[in-house]
Amino acid sequence: MTTTAAYPFGDLLALARQSWLGEMASRLARLGYADYRRSDAAAVRLLRRGPVPVGQLGTALGVTRQAARKAADALQQRGSATTRRDPRDSRQLNVALTPAGQDYARAVTAVIDELNREVARRVEPAQLAAADAVLRAVLFDASARQRAAWLPRPDG
Repeated sequence: MTTTAAYPFGDLLALARQSWLGEMASRLARLGYADYRRSDAAAVRLLRRGPVPVGQLGTALGVTRQAARKAADALQQRGSATTRRDPRDSRQLNVALTPAGQDYARAVTAVIDELNREVARRVEPAQLAAADAVLRAVLFDASARQRAAWLPRPDG
């Protein structure tokens, strides 16, 4: 009995993510943000809307409260965020962007939009829709599927 090797989708997906993150870091460095980290994109885009409790940041990022605190601390160390105890509940730590963090968030969002447009120009609309369907099928856990449900699907 002969078996054929499974298509290495996970390997290609990992390479695509690595390439995307590398391109993000490169473009942000050219804009003066040489210290981009993987967790920054999701965190600063959420924080652009206003202060967020660390626990809510963790939920949005799909990580533990401890990991969210590390992401917030990293942004704070780079001058992009502040943390403050909630005046109504001192157990709750809120994270907010500084003015420099707002600038950084705008740059991150602009680079993501630019990359999204470049990818869309490289393929036909039907191909982009098919890729979207495949990527959504890869979301094995309910939390990721719930977060993806908020993302628009491409036309095609």
